[in-house]
Amino acid sequence: MATTNGAVENGQPDKKLPALPRPIRNLDVKFTKIFINNEWHESKSGKKFATYNPSTLEKICDVEEGDKPDVDKAVEAAQAAFQRGSAWRQLDALSRGRLLHQLADLVERDRTILATLETMDTGKPFLHAFFIDLEGCIKTLRYFAGWADKIQGKTIPTDDNVVCFTRHEPIGVCGAITPWNFPLLMLVWKLAPALCCGNTVVLKPAEQTPLTALHLGSLIKEVGKLVKEAASRSNLKRVTLELGGKNPCIVCADADLDLAVECAHQGVFFNQGQCCTAASRVFVEEQIYAEFVRRSVEYAKKRPVGDPFDVRTEQGPQIDQKQFDKILELIESGKKEGAKLECGGSAMEDRGLFITPTVFSEVTDNMRIAKEEIFGPVQPILKFKNIEEVIKRANSTDYGLTAAVFTKNLDKALKLASALESGTVWINCYNAIYAQAPFGGFKMSGNGRELGEYALAEYTEVKTVTIKLGDKNP
Repeated sequence: MATTNGAVENGQPDKKLPALPRPIRNLDVKFTKIFINNEWHESKSGKKFATYNPSTLEKICDVEEGDKPDVDKAVEAAQAAFQRGSAWRQLDALSRGRLLHQLADLVERDRTILATLETMDTGKPFLHAFFIDLEGCIKTLRYFAGWADKIQGKTIPTDDNVVCFTRHEPIGVCGAITPWNFPLLMLVWKLAPALCCGNTVVLKPAEQTPLTALHLGSLIKEVGKLVKEAASRSNLKRVTLELGGKNPCIVCADADLDLAVECAHQGVFFNQGQCCTAASRVFVEEQIYAEFVRRSVEYAKKRPVGDPFDVRTEQGPQIDQKQFDKILELIESGKKEGAKLECGGSAMEDRGLFITPTVFSEVTDNMRIAKEEIFGPVQPILKFKNIEEVIKRANSTDYGLTAAVFTKNLDKALKLASALESGTVWINCYNAIYAQAPFGGFKMSGNGRELGEYALAEYTEVKTVTIKLGDKNP
């Protein structure tokens, strides 16, 4: 089974492939207000901010700008919704799961609208938004919908005349701050497990409110959920953090070179390089280094860059001017510090915030492009001599989000997987993320876990109940 730009081909030449989804041209943006307590509100300050299409630099619309009074209002509504006796607290677990399934149904219904908004707002290719981001949202909602009535405690053996058991109870109002690179997908990653466990949720994008989040608010309104707009005000905060990465991708001399080159390429250039999981330090064993660089340059030069609504496009513009300038400044630092620019390295002058796919070879560990998170379409390729050396170098960073290993030797793969200080290690694959599998980082890449059964622990308190039984025999 082959995958082309997100569309699956069944390999049967006598059957016509299904038509690819098409974006909605000239889409009318309907939702620009703040969503609090299942209602739309204007900001108390009256302030708005403009959001722009990074492909064309044209203004899309003005959005209400939430401030502290709006946050307070959202938190108060979330606290009220969590009070004992409220409709939400009285809802049984099976019904919570049913509501998450209903939300997934609505996301599926509006999938093309949401993918179009995502492309307008972030510049990511439409097919990537449709087949990767929206597919991930739907699967995550359905996965946690299935967990809602399966969050179980344990019976603990203690004394003969004592019954001891645990309950997993919701922690209360949860504040979720979502990033701008995968605005809808990351929102769902946090929303689904929190609601599954019976909490109320306050959502706050890290920067400007993404249009997809506002549209999701309209879908939540249909479900009748109480989902809000910022963070809890307790001084003793329980925090989970999924942060940045400077992720090592280790290619051993015995690897399937075609696979390694393609995965490393997609691993760093996917989503315009704006991924916390980006393969932004590619360590290649010296015996195959020159050939790996040559093939990587070929891949980069062929990568289709352009209109993200074009089905042939694999790379769109960067998110905004600030990120665009930061990436170009880091590219210049690579040139100045002695890395060899193999291709790319410049802006595309005739359009919006586009940067040509860039490959550097002869990169050393002390260079900025090898130490700092670039968050752009830049592939630094480093050389290594042996396994012990590359383990030490891969781990010599403050980050520890993901890592990847390419080798045909299982012993070597497992040794590296054990030694690498990363929350996720991919072997002979990249960006293999599933709703069922926990995701999170070591060190400065964060704490706690998203997704999978592990995520449920972040949104529940464990209560121990101990019952002393009577001493008399029946």
